[in-house]
Amino acid sequence: MNYPKEILALKKQKNAVILAHFYQIPEIQDIADYVEDSLGLSQKAANTEANIIVFCGVKFMAETAKILNPEKKVLLPDMNAGCSLADSCTYDDFKKFKEKYPDHVVVSYINCSAEVKTLSDIICTSGNAVKIVNSIPPDKKILFAPDKNLGAFINKLTGRNMVLWDGTCKVHDILKQEEIIRLKIQHKDAKLIAHPECQATILEMADFIGSTAAMLKFIDNDESKKYIVATESGIIHQMKKIAPEKQFIIASSDKTCSCNDCEYMKLNTLEKLYDCLKNEKPEITLDRQTIKKAGKPLFKMLEISALSK
Repeated sequence: MNYPKEILALKKQKNAVILAHFYQIPEIQDIADYVEDSLGLSQKAANTEANIIVFCGVKFMAETAKILNPEKKVLLPDMNAGCSLADSCTYDDFKKFKEKYPDHVVVSYINCSAEVKTLSDIICTSGNAVKIVNSIPPDKKILFAPDKNLGAFINKLTGRNMVLWDGTCKVHDILKQEEIIRLKIQHKDAKLIAHPECQATILEMADFIGSTAAMLKFIDNDESKKYIVATESGIIHQMKKIAPEKQFIIASSDKTCSCNDCEYMKLNTLEKLYDCLKNEKPEITLDRQTIKKAGKPLFKMLEISALSK
């Protein structure tokens, strides 16, 4: 079967839009209507006129699209596409943690479940986290969840002392200082660009730190010809599209592998995308109360992001 052709036909027939994260497989990135980071995808989801949103990413992303579009049908090609970071912060555990800090503003990274979003005052992404935190008055205490590496990086940039939930993304946290040093020695002419979910020891060595979208903008404008990339390997597809003349070395956990894949992101395939559109399932469903409560911090994030452009 010619999956791309069939998918495009179904998309037109059903007035669907396909949103894909930069970490998806190349075939899905190439067929998607929009390929963005979490902030960009949230903005696209909030403004779409499509009847059906097919979210090629992981579950918390599709949940976000549903929260922003409660009357639309939101589909996820593989419902098992979860997130190690979101899984590290359950509703019950976070609720207990939050109760210890009743006077704190709760800023939650978008990489969390819909239920955890209901406990939050405002959501952020890696692309707007500093702006979001800086929008909170300096005299207000902040609790940040669930990524402690990103939280520590924001603390450093803003001078805040946010209380951090002890969670990490295993794709980024698995990257070790020793392997990055080895790559830097091997590729002396390469710049290290890193996602802020990486450990502080790696971020301290980086020539540039930013979200996936920020990384792409950096390599497009930068004059260097070689980069060590400390994030999930799916981003390389877009980097090669933007700068085909440049070389990109994906940072991995050890020298036996030239990859750093998120097992959840890679669950989505063209075949699953086709089946998903054809059968209009698996479908993301959330109760009204969750949508209403989780929507408040999400719309607040989008409002601040729009004002800060």
